[in-house]
Amino acid sequence: MTSVTEFDVQLPDGSQTSLAQYRGKVLLIVNTASQCGFTPQYQGLQTLYQQFEQQGLEILAFPCNQFGGQEPGDAATIGAFCETNYGISFPLFAKIDVNGEKTDPLFDYLKRKAPGILGTQAIKWNFTKFLVKRDGTVFNRYASATKPEELREDIQTLMSETPPNA
Repeated sequence: MTSVTEFDVQLPDGSQTSLAQYRGKVLLIVNTASQCGFTPQYQGLQTLYQQFEQQGLEILAFPCNQFGGQEPGDAATIGAFCETNYGISFPLFAKIDVNGEKTDPLFDYLKRKAPGILGTQAIKWNFTKFLVKRDGTVFNRYASATKPEELREDIQTLMSETPPNA
């Protein structure tokens, strides 16, 4: 695969959807958790989404329970938490694994295209972020401690690029 938009992912209800629907958009893909010290980043993500959605930004959140059991709920519980506490309006997908034998194929791809410090592929914690260009290629990986607002400049740079097939 040569583009993030070639992957299918699972929705909270268990059905599959294609990321092809996001072709031509800048994507911020994040593994999330509701009971993490970084959980307040949902607010920063929502702020970015409100600021840039009309210009073609999509934020795709993938809950993950692999780090300290910080996402124990089912899809309904996770969705309700995100809406009630942070007013999330960006897409929230099914809970996945981002490391190990059952790593979701999308995250396997993201980790290979944008390794972490010293070339490591493993995701270290919740709220690791991957910024994807309009052509579906991975632009950069950001650590959990990187606040969403710190990505604003990179997002603006990618938003200014001509969409593919424009």
